[in-house]
Amino acid sequence: MHPHAGAAARLKVDIARKSFRASNGGAFDVLRDLSFEVSENEFACILGPSGCGKTTTLRILLGLDTDYEGSFQLPGEGGARIGAVFQEPLLLPWRTVEQNVRLALPLDLRGRNLDSLFNSLGLKEMRGFYPGELSLGLARRAALARAIAIDPDILLLDEPFVSLDEPTAQQLRHLLLAVWSERPTTALMVTHNLREAIMLSDRIIVLSERPSHVIGTFDIKLPRQYRSDQVKMDLLRSFNRKFPDRI
Repeated sequence: MHPHAGAAARLKVDIARKSFRASNGGAFDVLRDLSFEVSENEFACILGPSGCGKTTTLRILLGLDTDYEGSFQLPGEGGARIGAVFQEPLLLPWRTVEQNVRLALPLDLRGRNLDSLFNSLGLKEMRGFYPGELSLGLARRAALARAIAIDPDILLLDEPFVSLDEPTAQQLRHLLLAVWSERPTTALMVTHNLREAIMLSDRIIVLSERPSHVIGTFDIKLPRQYRSDQVKMDLLRSFNRKFPDRI
């Protein structure tokens, strides 16, 4: 029930069982025999039906849920640096954008130059703003900056573009790809949006209905710069042929 110690270049997950208590006093399994790996500097997406345990899986990896059977191994030596982006930005309202980002840094890095990161995410003019002065889209950018600033060994994202209008979400997807390409790291993102997964990922990990396990993966070897709208439509059709009626 604990993460393995030691260095690893990849994320390895082996969750034998995760259950929740039901209102009638019984228990129901959310995850069962969930196993997958994410290679070094690979961007993978977890895709599956609503309620199948995607967010629960991330909570286990973040150490926020320790009541499960199984184990996992994170990348990194001597304790992985985990960058996390949640569905809500979770910014401290009494701190500026820059202060929120710097608070995530180790003490010896609190003074590091963040100009390039803020510029890449379009936050150059908002560094002194407070969260209450930001739109939801800008707050999500600040949350992403906070996760990236620590140079994470692994980046975990839980539907980071949910509840945004599509133009804003698409703009943030492009920004995420740009900043991740500049600072590549192992990344695992939960999404319910197949088109989003096809745009962003190297590999899609497809989960079953609850109790969830991996029913297969969909590899996308084509570099992102060659994924035109037509190519993405072709990939969408290929995915649906491989996993009919799954999403």
